[in-house]
Amino acid sequence: MSGLSTPNGPGADADARESDTEPGHGVGSWEGEWPEDPRLDPDLLREGDRRNVVDRYRYWRHDAIVADLDTLRHPFHVAIENWQHDFNIGSVVRTANAFAAREVHIVGNKRWNRRGAMVTDRYQHVRHHPTVEEFVAWAHGEGLPVIGIDNLQGSVPLETYQLPTACVLVFGQESIGLTDAVREAADATLAIAQYGSTRSINAGAAAAIAMHAWVRQHGDLEVGHGG
Repeated sequence: MSGLSTPNGPGADADARESDTEPGHGVGSWEGEWPEDPRLDPDLLREGDRRNVVDRYRYWRHDAIVADLDTLRHPFHVAIENWQHDFNIGSVVRTANAFAAREVHIVGNKRWNRRGAMVTDRYQHVRHHPTVEEFVAWAHGEGLPVIGIDNLQGSVPLETYQLPTACVLVFGQESIGLTDAVREAADATLAIAQYGSTRSINAGAAAAIAMHAWVRQHGDLEVGHGG
């Protein structure tokens, strides 16, 4: 099932807005005559907008931001295995939002720790697949190559690999990496160059590196923007 990952229960919108607030971010109440723009939220205009969003989206309604992002999302997807409730998933979702990934796919356990997402999951499409087999079947049905990211014997260097424009980048658990099922199903497995003593790097960091590699090859840098 795809869609935006949103809070549940009474007062969800209010809770989400509150959790999206960080002191020092954003702008105060709108000064002067209110603009006639249906994308703007009257409550935000009145109270100020302290959400963790880029300036382009200040005062915009949540659904208006999502609708605009849907016109900008890139054709790559991101998937992460979640057999042990990996705490890195929130970080992966946040980075996927920053790089405008089409969707994030959670493979395995449906529940995941949203803390690291910093509320960006409200703006990001997240899809759950109970098993690797169901995930792979979905990817094949969409015509998307499955690209595993793991430092395994025989992996191809990410730094020299031409990533497909449309694909799904798959990451494993922090401790064990990709499962055998994903390794066998992957169209390619890529390794990130490392030079120190540690066997692997943080899964959230690896996901950020791989997504940025895609952006370097295919992203429109004229469109990319900062805070």
